[in-house]
Amino acid sequence: MAATKDPRPCSIADALALVGEKYSLLVLREVCLGNGRFDQLVRNIGAPRDILATRLRRLVDAGILTKRAYSERPQRFEYRPTPAGLELEPVLMTLKEWGDRHLRKGADLPMVIEHSCGNELVPQVTCQACGEPVHHEDLTAHPQAPGWTVAGPTAA
Repeated sequence: MAATKDPRPCSIADALALVGEKYSLLVLREVCLGNGRFDQLVRNIGAPRDILATRLRRLVDAGILTKRAYSERPQRFEYRPTPAGLELEPVLMTLKEWGDRHLRKGADLPMVIEHSCGNELVPQVTCQACGEPVHHEDLTAHPQAPGWTVAGPTAA
């Protein structure tokens, strides 16, 4: 096998480079809950103010959040999700469900999300084409990056 300095090209890695930093997904959680003011974010996330400010700037620059002034004196801003930010909400719901099931294990849940049908949301990944639930054993990966197979880089 050929040695490579570069890791596998991967959209997961690209997304994590942006939203995988500590506090980034928690910022998105709060903003999606309607808590987009800086002081609310500091209180609800527990992030140091300087780190939170850096995460907010990065999420705004990436087009995941928008920043809007709600006070001129003193100047204060609130953050809201963009359409791209809202597309990450299912990721948050899936992580929440996984944490409820594997980390809380029947303990009191810190939050329940209700769907518009009136029932508790239990997110499930389904295939867009056939509508069936997705299970690991039903998946086959087809690497598209030149020089890569499922097992890793191809020989030179």
